[in-house]
Amino acid sequence: MRNPYLVGKGPHHVIVVHGWFGSASAWEPLARVLDTERFTYAFMDCRGYGERRSETGPFTMQAIADDVLALADTLGWSEFHLIGHSMGGKAIQQVLHRAPQRVSSLIAVTPVPASGVPFDDSTWALFESAANSPEARAGIINHSTGNRLSAHWVQQIAQHSLEHSSHEAFAGYLPSWVRGDISQGLQGLTQPTLVIVGEHDPGLTAEVMQVTYLQLYPNAQLHTIANAGHYPMDETPVALATVIEAFIAGLD
Repeated sequence: MRNPYLVGKGPHHVIVVHGWFGSASAWEPLARVLDTERFTYAFMDCRGYGERRSETGPFTMQAIADDVLALADTLGWSEFHLIGHSMGGKAIQQVLHRAPQRVSSLIAVTPVPASGVPFDDSTWALFESAANSPEARAGIINHSTGNRLSAHWVQQIAQHSLEHSSHEAFAGYLPSWVRGDISQGLQGLTQPTLVIVGEHDPGLTAEVMQVTYLQLYPNAQLHTIANAGHYPMDETPVALATVIEAFIAGLD
């Protein structure tokens, strides 16, 4: 696979997996404020996204996990921390299932639970239509950030997804992250886990995390980012970086 977007030169190694609307480069607002002396971050593009836009599938959580482990091997990282946003939050749990001895901790940012998301028929139809509809993408982004941010910013996030993902990948990952249940075999794993939600995210709320992540992982803790919705790496990057790096540093 192609080289990831690497930031930093520190001893703490972190692999970062983007969400459905993202890419490796979508983390740039966060990357600018990270501690590059203590940490090394590898921001990975999933198949069909970013620098890997031309790659074919399969477009599944299992394929993302394969690529995370291949990336770690390429970097020579026997152990690493994992950050995953939204869809990526589900994917990093697949990595944990596959190679728990290599995962030092999980940081799940406004994440999809291992069991998926119980969409009703109308919500599924909306998300399915987003593969072909820029308007649907913008509507989902606006809703997931609390209908409170500028239309210009919402359009920027939607446009990024259009430009940095193939149609096949964007459509292909949807059933895997929404409907797939990868929770079997994860119960009771003791890796330290930080679950981060935004106070204005109406879907992946603290209450959802209490009955999913915090039930699944005995060493999980929950943190709510103020003044953020589903995209704290864009909305509140300094606050997000501070929480993530304090958590990892506190594991020493």
